[in-house]
Amino acid sequence: MTAPRDYEIFEAGDVTLQGGAVFPQLKLAYKTFGRLNAAKDNVILYPTSFSAQHTDIEWLVQRGEALDPDRYFIIIANQFGNGLSSSPSNSRDVLGVARFPAFSYYDGVAVQRRLLVERFGVTKLALVYGWSMGGMQAYHWAARHPEMVERAAVVCGSARCWPYNHVFLEGVKAVLTADPAYRDGRFVTRPTAGYRAMGRVYAGWAMSHEFYREEVWREAGFTSLEEYLAGSWDTTFARRDANDLLAQIAIWQAGDISRCDEFGGDFDRALAAIRAHVLLMPGRTDRYFDIRDNEDELGRLVNARSAALHAIPSIHGHRAGNPVNNAADRAFINAEISALLQR
Repeated sequence: MTAPRDYEIFEAGDVTLQGGAVFPQLKLAYKTFGRLNAAKDNVILYPTSFSAQHTDIEWLVQRGEALDPDRYFIIIANQFGNGLSSSPSNSRDVLGVARFPAFSYYDGVAVQRRLLVERFGVTKLALVYGWSMGGMQAYHWAARHPEMVERAAVVCGSARCWPYNHVFLEGVKAVLTADPAYRDGRFVTRPTAGYRAMGRVYAGWAMSHEFYREEVWREAGFTSLEEYLAGSWDTTFARRDANDLLAQIAIWQAGDISRCDEFGGDFDRALAAIRAHVLLMPGRTDRYFDIRDNEDELGRLVNARSAALHAIPSIHGHRAGNPVNNAADRAFINAEISALLQR
């Protein structure tokens, strides 16, 4: 028996994507927490990250914490390609034999905006909060809809996929698609070896040099490095459809807030369009959303109401931005977001 779903679906209809393709019967999956107030100004939008669904990130929504459902109406929007919103794995009935088209962050933002306006009548966001790919979406929101976004928190994210980040993703794609299950541009069966290889590659990039040197994995109960890799990484991505993973990687690599008609590729102009209070929160030891890229972006946020960079002082690499079981990093993030929400 199928368990009842714990999320809602916004039926967006036939949508013309940024690249020109028309996606039929596009669907955006989302989950809400808390209540929308009468003024409709207590909304926090929380987009998902790579390979994540709302259940993977909703731990941050806690009473008494920064994303407090007693104070805010919080909407977790599942990004396209994550298996709940329209994705290669759930769109065969509407696409037929056609390939899943390329999506962009701007496509995601456009449909998220329709959800807010059409379903809830919301025209102001108290905060757009996102980690990793979610942080990139927060940046796109702030640039494309400055009149709506009061605050933006970019946690271990960036305004575009910088070259080093792009190369990291090339490695991820290469090991995944080397599996014999990948044929003619798509996976025809589950890539068992590819999933494991992808996890091993990710393990080296996601965590820091210090994390491994100091054997921090022992804190989770592992007794050897191999046990940690096998237990934490070998099956991490096997829970997701491999074609969905490739669709999300494509969105990530193409991410650039200036890549739209409005900004015409002018990165400075796109960043200058942002009017929100902006908090950039890179991980000090994040290897692919490098702190130096956020430092570059910070100097270009010339019209933001405020702009600050507060790095997470952690040796947990990229995972510092999603510290499910890491009390110190979790406390740091909650304190920073609580302060941001006071501005």
